Amino acid sequence: MSEFILEMRNISKSFAGVQALKDVSIRCRPGLVYGLVGENGAGKSTLMKILAGAYSADAGEITYKGERRDQASTAEIIASGISIIYQELALVGQMSVAENIFLGREPRHALGILNLPELHARSAVLLKRLGIELDLDLPVSELTIAQQQLVEIAKALSQHADLIVMDEPSAILAGSELDQLFEIIQNLVEQGVTIIYISHRLEEVFRIADEVTVLKDGELVATRPIGELDRATLVEYMVGRPLDEVFPQTEHEQGELVLAAKDLATDTILDGVSLELYAGEILGIAGMVGSGRTELARALFGADPLTGGSIELVDKGASAWGSPAQAIGAGLVLAPEDRKAHGLFTTLSVRINVSIPILSTLTRLGVLKRRAEDQVVREAQERLSIVMSSPDQETQFLSGGNQQKVVLAKWLSTDPAVIILDEPTRGVDVGAKFEIYRLMRQLNDRGIAIVMISSELPEIIGMSDRIMVMNDGRVAGELTRDEAGEARIIELATLGAAEAGQS
Repeated sequence: MSEFILEMRNISKSFAGVQALKDVSIRCRPGLVYGLVGENGAGKSTLMKILAGAYSADAGEITYKGERRDQASTAEIIASGISIIYQELALVGQMSVAENIFLGREPRHALGILNLPELHARSAVLLKRLGIELDLDLPVSELTIAQQQLVEIAKALSQHADLIVMDEPSAILAGSELDQLFEIIQNLVEQGVTIIYISHRLEEVFRIADEVTVLKDGELVATRPIGELDRATLVEYMVGRPLDEVFPQTEHEQGELVLAAKDLATDTILDGVSLELYAGEILGIAGMVGSGRTELARALFGADPLTGGSIELVDKGASAWGSPAQAIGAGLVLAPEDRKAHGLFTTLSVRINVSIPILSTLTRLGVLKRRAEDQVVREAQERLSIVMSSPDQETQFLSGGNQQKVVLAKWLSTDPAVIILDEPTRGVDVGAKFEIYRLMRQLNDRGIAIVMISSELPEIIGMSDRIMVMNDGRVAGELTRDEAGEARIIELATLGAAEAGQS
């Protein structure tokens, strides 16, 4: 019997003549965590879809538990003990926790009637195995995203999975939720389950993985025990060149006051939030999930109505806008956390997405001036280095980093004074992250002020000129660059509500 639970040997795959994978091999031992990393387009998803039976490899073979599995169907792969939890969770919101865990495999009586006591009993055993408690009758739509992810893990265990692939599991988590995920992964590993962990967040890979495999342009670059790697080496493997990891800085004096918000309150969570923003600076907003960071962005943008307080764009002489359209007109724009759902028309072209905010300036008597539009799109592509096949390519087919660049290009065409970036590098690979960081500093050099919300503390500390920490809808504290440290930010972010109000 092989010491490896999984061996994928010399896997190759091409699509329409484009080589997606070339002679890639990985091996996994039972009860360990394997990090799988690489830039967008490196081949990680293709490799895992081949493992899942969704794609057939052009060459190579897969052995799982000593048996060949390279020609197996998806159903056969699941039955063999392999489960993949994708970033887009596959749950039915109207159905209960228990029903989702055993979806399509519900225990039934002889006449086909659902055996509800058995369903609950088996679900409870799985949740106990994970060390979590959930209301088994609660519709999944009423759970938090973190809890929904736990239901997915329980569903994988219900299929007797000995190997679980987690595709960007932390992209929607932060703080205590992320700690809980890692505790569950460790619990599973102690029970002998093998985990393949795909993530762009390298700090997580170093925290959770025993071994790391790096793919680049469809080829295997390296497989190393985590103890033999440092962050700089791993980044160099991923991007194919040495990469200075010092966050780009600019040397400039504090500019004039651009935005002043005072005592902001909403029906959501905000309770007396005040801030000032100056030209050419980045104000980082830190805090745990649910602290009110995104709600603050929505309030500033006019998407959530204020129940109290005031906002003023000082140099524009604008205040008291009540809608996003008015905020855009005043010179304040928002690149939202979920760019696909709220920042882009993904089925429309790059051209349309970039030009749509300024369409009125590109038309005459209702007729689009195509040359003017072409120039706007061409300048955006050059300025932001957007990689696309043509301006008419649908944005849904761009990488995450290039989709984010299109969101930024769209708003830069409006000549804003303030840009709010909510999780600007979420789901973006390492190389694209640093391109976005450089772009942010270039915008600072032009005098544009940036509010940056991020769950990644290294990003908050590395890019911010000042940091405001939120807790329970209030400002828990403000730190200068010199005062900022992960421990201090976490301390402020986890204060009790009363303490946060007094700090």
